[in-house]
Amino acid sequence: MLQRIATIALNTYREAARARILYGLVGVALATALYSVVVGAYTLRSAPRVVSDLGAASISLYSIIVAIVLAATSLHRELEYKTIFPILARPVRRSEYIVGKTLGNLLTLAVFIAIDGFVVLLTLAAMGGRSVPLVAGIGLGSIVLLVFLVLKVKSLGTYAPIPWAFAMLVVASVLASVYPDERRVVLGMCLLTLFEVAIVTGIATVFASFSSPFLTAVLTLGLFAVGRQADSLAQLPAKVFGQFIHEVGVFLSKVVPNLHVYVPARPLLTGEALEASLGAYLGMAGLQSLGWTVGLLVVSIVIFQKRDFL
Repeated sequence: MLQRIATIALNTYREAARARILYGLVGVALATALYSVVVGAYTLRSAPRVVSDLGAASISLYSIIVAIVLAATSLHRELEYKTIFPILARPVRRSEYIVGKTLGNLLTLAVFIAIDGFVVLLTLAAMGGRSVPLVAGIGLGSIVLLVFLVLKVKSLGTYAPIPWAFAMLVVASVLASVYPDERRVVLGMCLLTLFEVAIVTGIATVFASFSSPFLTAVLTLGLFAVGRQADSLAQLPAKVFGQFIHEVGVFLSKVVPNLHVYVPARPLLTGEALEASLGAYLGMAGLQSLGWTVGLLVVSIVIFQKRDFL
């Protein structure tokens, strides 16, 4: 079973890695990093903070977009090209298929987040006094290394960006040690974003199991917006909005994932918040993400099991 799930996950990653939106958003992330440097130049001593804050925000935003697009189109593409029929004709359960597709999308998102984090951290390293030729050499050298792995190491092929992205994230993290607080913000948001996109992917997979890509994207985006405002919805004043709206807000805050957890205040990420520990916070956020993701996967499997493709 695990081998079948892993095979489906890797094939899903291979298909997703060819999506043009990934390359486009990586380019946009690079442009955002450069833009943050320009903005930071006008803020005197706050330039590193501007780069880390804008970089962390861009990692979250772009990853959500990729998560919705991938989960909304991945299953539909299999149905459109009828490649799902020979897969399910083999000894592959529909539950294994859904789990494999979800894990493949999450693997793609993890690589995307690592590349974004690498770009932001490398920018911080350049601003922190690291040798510009060194930083530029590592950036260009990493691209050359990736091309070499893709072209020369046939056993890796399209899977080469997986170890490359995480290795480069570690290298950039070491170089960005000149700004420890900003590094904590970027790395913390990378992990929290991965937790968040796992839930978003689960939501999109539920809708994708019975609806079209467009409807899946719209419904997922709507639930994402509600989830990000869950705390505010729970506190809508009845005197202003009325008792009915207040109760609706409280109800929605309890039945949708509280995605506001994954965009905490900056003091928590930098360790300045005395009332909370970053490690404990990340652990609870991870458990919440795991619970929601597994629950949504179960719902997706139940719906997909009953779906008739003919």
